[in-house]
Amino acid sequence: MSCYKDEIISVSELVRMTKIPRPFLRKILQVLNKHGVIKSFRGKGGGFALEREPQKIYLADVMGIFQGRVKLIEHLFQRKPCPYMKACILKRRLDGIEKLVSQKLNSITVASLMKKR
Repeated sequence: MSCYKDEIISVSELVRMTKIPRPFLRKILQVLNKHGVIKSFRGKGGGFALEREPQKIYLADVMGIFQGRVKLIEHLFQRKPCPYMKACILKRRLDGIEKLVSQKLNSITVASLMKKR
């Protein structure tokens, strides 16, 4: 599969650009590589590149890789599902907010976040 924008970025360059500590950044990159968001290239001139087109990578998907889907409330009572969940007005309202947040996150792509050069 070809790299998008034919741009392979080294870990050293990513550390310099993001100011994220190298060991932590490597772990992030490994997870993104495992989930098919980026592709790694070994050897001289190696590094990482996007596996898919930036307009096909959604912020919600990337967030989901690291933290699961957006969830505002678990609605637990003493570590068990609340017995009043179906009738709970607060839960219904929070579910609506959660749905709006998810829709917004699903509309943001990596392409929309990239700096124009």
